[in-house]
Amino acid sequence: MSRSQDSFTFTVGKLDAGMAILLGERAHLIEFPSVLLPPGVTTGSIVNIAVHQNVAEERKRDQEFWGLQQDILETFGRVSPEPPQLEVRNVTQTSVTLEWPPLKLATAKLRSLDIYKNSQRLASIPNALTNTSTKLSGLSVDTTYSFQLVLRTTAGTFPSNFIRLRTHTIADTSGISVCFGTVTDETLLQDAKTALKEMRAKWSDKIQIDTTHFVCTTPAVTPSGASASGGNVTSGPGVDYQRALQLSIPVVQPQWILACLVEKKMVPISGFYLGITPTPTYHVQRPQSMSQASLPTANGTSAHKTAPNRASMPAVPRTTAGSPPGTVQKSFEPTPEEADEEATERAIPKKTITRHKSNGTMDRNFRFPASQSPPDPSMPQTPPATSPPSSPPVASESTTRSAAVAPDMDHGTAVKIITPSSVEVPPPPPVEKENRRIVAEEDTEEEVGDTVEIDLR
Repeated sequence: MSRSQDSFTFTVGKLDAGMAILLGERAHLIEFPSVLLPPGVTTGSIVNIAVHQNVAEERKRDQEFWGLQQDILETFGRVSPEPPQLEVRNVTQTSVTLEWPPLKLATAKLRSLDIYKNSQRLASIPNALTNTSTKLSGLSVDTTYSFQLVLRTTAGTFPSNFIRLRTHTIADTSGISVCFGTVTDETLLQDAKTALKEMRAKWSDKIQIDTTHFVCTTPAVTPSGASASGGNVTSGPGVDYQRALQLSIPVVQPQWILACLVEKKMVPISGFYLGITPTPTYHVQRPQSMSQASLPTANGTSAHKTAPNRASMPAVPRTTAGSPPGTVQKSFEPTPEEADEEATERAIPKKTITRHKSNGTMDRNFRFPASQSPPDPSMPQTPPATSPPSSPPVASESTTRSAAVAPDMDHGTAVKIITPSSVEVPPPPPVEKENRRIVAEEDTEEEVGDTVEIDLR
């Protein structure tokens, strides 16, 4: 094996400011930088050029290169961005509040963080590096939805877990999240908090992202804070009240919470806005202790057993026919004669009474008996028709009773009043109705006879 030549001989053919043309022994022509030629070389000069490999420099270069690659791997290859973990913070009838931990991007740069609803891009999260929650409104009542976050960085795309949930119904009040402002009535404030606890709802003293209602009785604040009651109330509105207005959070009174508890559903807030008198007024029913429920009275019995029965409405007054308006007639106790007569009438079966219809004419000479009204001297008197002698008329029971009760109008003196009693006369049996119906049917078939005038005196 021949030893490599240490140097090569070249003749400078052309020389300019930046480049020299060298001619070899075997008619090789190369371009050589003129700055590398020895000083004083001109055209036609002969030079020897030697080329050697620098192994040490090659090793040093390789070590630097692979060290840089290892640093890149440790910095950008070992730790990558983590997908966000989506969680549910609060759910209402028409909104949902989602939250997630702060983003871990490692050494990557954030490009975007998007929220997806039902696998469709909904919006981009603003200030994703500092914002860790979002509230989505405008949802339908009692509807199932799915949500997901998608993180896009310079190191790739990282989707979050899926969240599937169902919005609440109107009867579900657990999604209420209240921020209390100034409530001047301490009892009303405690009742509202008790109602929220029974509805499994929550409250706070500061407005949060999941706050659904701002509850107060006045927009002003107290020196000890927005949730305190009592003390001198300042004239200016509180910071939380102004923020609630800016965020379009409804400002209602504590009676709205009590109404939701009593109605067991989400009550409309139109009648409970600040400044409106709530109607009706709701109260929290507090359970009675056993000592109060079984507390005996002076006579040794429980209070709830000795409570008098109260009627919801007063008894309807009864009136009788023929009495003047406004006169209340009470039932009377029947006499022994009336009781015997009534028992006899019930024992005797009813007979069908045939009634004749008149031809519709009236006798102008008819007069009432003298006992009721005196005859009019201006009218001519008609002699009564001849009729067989009959027994004198007997006053009816109603006439006798009315005469006993009504005062004497002619002399202005009142007769003796019968003392009323609580015994009422029983209604007639239903057989009488059937007899009346039979009488009405027979009356339609009976022929009309002649009218006979009878003297009633």
